Amino acid sequence: MKLGKTRNKVSTEFNMSSMTDIVFLLLIFFMITSTMVTTNALDLVLPKAKGKTDSNKSTSVSIDKDLNFFIDKDKINEADLEKQLLALMANSDNKAIVLRAEKSVPHEKVVKVMEIAYRNQIKMVIAVNPK
Repeated sequence: MKLGKTRNKVSTEFNMSSMTDIVFLLLIFFMITSTMVTTNALDLVLPKAKGKTDSNKSTSVSIDKDLNFFIDKDKINEADLEKQLLALMANSDNKAIVLRAEKSVPHEKVVKVMEIAYRNQIKMVIAVNPK
């Protein structure tokens, strides 16, 4: 009986093909999921400031440079703003709005939305462009 060297040797080489497959699958996954995430906002030039706005499921109130008011993407009259907001917030647990006003909008328009939120105990965040 011969108890010498065995013929089965373990390969010490590392095979990268399985690692590259995993990297490509992750890349495809993140590319697909990132295209599904879209913000529900208009194209506004926001003022610059430090900080960022969380993109949760809160309602967005936007004021463009022509002083048009929008709730999410729906254009509304300035006079109907409070009534429309209260109708939207009636069923919502999360009473919060994100105010998106262009930097050329007069302060009185921004303050008007802030007063509506304060009167109705609605939390409000002002959206800005990070520096």
